[in-house]
Amino acid sequence: MLDRFYEQLAKTSYVPVVIISVAIMLLAGFLLTRVTKLLKLPNVTAYILAGILLGPYCFDLVPAQVAEGMDFISDIALAFIAFSVGEYFRLSTLKKNGGKVVVITLFEALLASALVFILTYFILRLGLAFSIILAALASATAPASTMMTIRQTKAHGDFVDTLFSVVALDDVVSLIAYSVAVSVALSTLGGAVSAGDVLLPIAWNVLLIAIGVGCGFLLKLLMAKRSTDNRLIVSIALLFVICGIGAALGVSPLLGCMAMGTVYINVSNDDKLFKQLNYFSPPILLLFFVKSGIGFRLDALVSVDHMMGGVPLLVVGILYFFVRIAGKYLGAFLGCAVTKKSGTVRNYLGLALTPQAGVAIGLAAMGARILGGEMGDMLETIILSSSILYELVGPALAKLALYLSHSYGKAAEEGAEAQPAAPPARTDEVAALKEQLVAIEKAISVKEYARSPEVEAFLEATEGPPDADSSTATEYNRRKFINKR
Repeated sequence: MLDRFYEQLAKTSYVPVVIISVAIMLLAGFLLTRVTKLLKLPNVTAYILAGILLGPYCFDLVPAQVAEGMDFISDIALAFIAFSVGEYFRLSTLKKNGGKVVVITLFEALLASALVFILTYFILRLGLAFSIILAALASATAPASTMMTIRQTKAHGDFVDTLFSVVALDDVVSLIAYSVAVSVALSTLGGAVSAGDVLLPIAWNVLLIAIGVGCGFLLKLLMAKRSTDNRLIVSIALLFVICGIGAALGVSPLLGCMAMGTVYINVSNDDKLFKQLNYFSPPILLLFFVKSGIGFRLDALVSVDHMMGGVPLLVVGILYFFVRIAGKYLGAFLGCAVTKKSGTVRNYLGLALTPQAGVAIGLAAMGARILGGEMGDMLETIILSSSILYELVGPALAKLALYLSHSYGKAAEEGAEAQPAAPPARTDEVAALKEQLVAIEKAISVKEYARSPEVEAFLEATEGPPDADSSTATEYNRRKFINKR
C-alpha cells in the first residue's frame, strides 16, 4: 500500500523507511491492544494480529526488507523474557515442593512432546526433522500469560505455588528438548546422526548457563550504589553479552539469561531491577511479536496447495492445538498422581499450562532458520497460528483452573476464614501510630532526600498507581515516601 511512498524515501537513504516502519509497528500494536483489552485478551494476541494486518496478506504497510532485517529482535526479546522468568526461581519457593515439581514438569512437558511427535511422524507421516522440532516446541509454556492471570485474580495457596514452580522449570525442560531436537534434525537433514551432533549443542547450552551464572554474580557486584539509569545500562549490557555469545555458538540465549536472572534474585533479593526491565522491555517485545505476525504465512494456512506430507497445513495446526492440550493435561495429571499431590492440584494443573506464546514463537523463528525453505515457513506458521488460539483460550482456562482449585474467589475466602485470625489491632493504637508516622514525615527534611523529576517519574511507573482499595492517593504517597526512607 505504501510501496511508492517508501520508494521515494529510499532514493536518498533507507534509514527513514526503517524508522517509519518501526513507528507503524509500534502504533499498530498499541491500537490493537485497545481492542483486545475490551475483550479481556492478553497483549500478545493484539501484537500478533497487528503484525498480520501490517503484513503482505492484508494492508502490506511494512516492507519485507525491514521485517527480514529485524531477526536480531527475536534473540533480544527472548533474553528479556528469560531473565524475567528467572525471578520466579527463588530457592525459598522451590524448596517448598522440592523434587515433586521436577517430576510434574517432566511428565507434563515430555508427554506433550511425545504425543505431538506420534501425531506428526507416525500418524500424519511428516518428515522426521519437522516432527521432532515441532514436538520439542510443544513442551513450552508461556509464563507471562499464566503469571498475569495469577496477579489479576490475586490467587494463592498450594496450587499457585506448584504452578509457579512448574511454569518456571517448564522452559528449562523445553529448551533442553529443543536443543536435542535441533541437533537430531540437522543430522537427519545431513543424512546421518552422531552422538557428537547431539551432545555438542547441549554442551554449548551448559557453557551458556555457566556464563549466565557468572553474569548474575557480576550483576550483583555492579548494582551496588548505582543510579537508576546505570542499573538499566549494566543489566541490559550483560543480557546482550549473553545474546551475542549464544548467537555465536548457534544456541538460544534463553538458558543463559534465565540463569542470570535466577542467580541475581537469589543473591540480591532485588526485585526492583526486574520491575525496571519490565518497564523498559514492552516496546521490544511488541516489535518481536508484531514482526512474527508480519511473517505469518496466511496463504499457507488456508490454501490447499500448501501441504505437509499431503496433509493440509490447517489440519496439522488444528490437530497440534488439541493434542498438545491433551498432552499437557494428562502429563500434569500423571505427574501429580505419582508425587501424591492433592486432588485439586492433580485435576486442574494441566488446564493452567495451556498458554503458549513468547518462548515457543522465538524458538520457532530459530527453528525456521535452521530448517529453511518451505519447511521452516510451515513450522513458524503452525506455531504462530496455534499461539493465537492458545492466547485466546489459555488465560480463560488458567483462570478456570485457579477458580476450580479454590485458589481465589469465595472458596479461597472461606478457607482463609477457617484459619485462626490474628487479634485485631486496637483503634486507639492505630490512631497513635498514624500520628507518629505523620510526625516523623514532617521531621524529615524533604529537600535533603529530594530526587530528580526523572527518577521520581520512573519509580512511579515501575511501582504503579495506588490500589483501587486505597483510601486516598495521599496515603499511598505517604506510604511510598516512608518506605523509600
